[in-house]
Amino acid sequence: MSKYQLLLPKMGESVAEATIIKWLKKPGDYVEADEAVMEIATDKVDSEVPSPVSGKLAEQLCKEDDVVQVGSVIAVIETEAAEEEAPVPQPYTTPVTAAPQEAYVAPQPQAVVEPATPEVTSQPIPGIDQLANRPLVQYNDSFKSSPRFYSPLVKQIATQENISIAELEQIPGNGAEGRLTKDDLLDYIKTRPAKSIEQVKPEQPVQDIARDKPAQAISVSGGDEIIEMDRMRRLIADHMVMSKQTSPHVTSFVEADVTSLVMWRDKVKANFEKREGEKITFTPIFIEAVVKAIKDMPMINVSVNGTQIIKKAAVNISMATALPNGN
Repeated sequence: MSKYQLLLPKMGESVAEATIIKWLKKPGDYVEADEAVMEIATDKVDSEVPSPVSGKLAEQLCKEDDVVQVGSVIAVIETEAAEEEAPVPQPYTTPVTAAPQEAYVAPQPQAVVEPATPEVTSQPIPGIDQLANRPLVQYNDSFKSSPRFYSPLVKQIATQENISIAELEQIPGNGAEGRLTKDDLLDYIKTRPAKSIEQVKPEQPVQDIARDKPAQAISVSGGDEIIEMDRMRRLIADHMVMSKQTSPHVTSFVEADVTSLVMWRDKVKANFEKREGEKITFTPIFIEAVVKAIKDMPMINVSVNGTQIIKKAAVNISMATALPNGN
């Protein structure tokens, strides 16, 4: 018998951690190769983690609702292979193919001589080859207090360099929709003015800012019920705030005569429900109309990056649906 260490798989660029939603196997259960062991969730995708080997699940190294770093050992599986023939643990890659998450290593601090005027540092930033296989810097959710979106790698670098959220928000971003990228932040650090000895003070770490910020007073009466948000509701709330901060929201109302549309639905809805087992709604028709309108007027399908207008080649539309759990 030999023991195989199951690692949390890489799930694409900027994804450095995942939340354990549910264990599908218990210690002592037999696991077939490619059989799912657990369900995980990230800000981008929910997926299952399969086992690359067959054997008995010997140990669970994390609990449900735990947040685990990519590449961490999450379980131990006992296989029937001989010790010397045991497979070498390799992180399983999910179908979402993307570059692996990089860990940032801060430049070594150097003595600063008191200058007459502020100087510009020329400390080189480590290359990609120096960043591989290094432990990730831990950060908490204080970045959620900022209306701007930051990737996990940007958060790591900001935490390591003691860059406050206020300072971070002043850095212009060249990413999609003006987001701050890793390269933007590293370029800023290269040209960041050095501080003299008298000016150097222990700067408040990024992760302590939200903790010291006074909480907003909420009025709760004796009969009120406090319900903790589940993971999906938290994500929905965060993304709604992010959406409002990313682009201005406007609403325009135009009346249209859809009598023919209503009559067509009334004509086909009975046969459709009998054939599909679901009622036909107006939503797919509205989506098709929007797609056709965008093709006719492609300047609707744009985003803004500073003073640049990015005209999109593809038409992507998402639709919110109700889930059985109420989300």
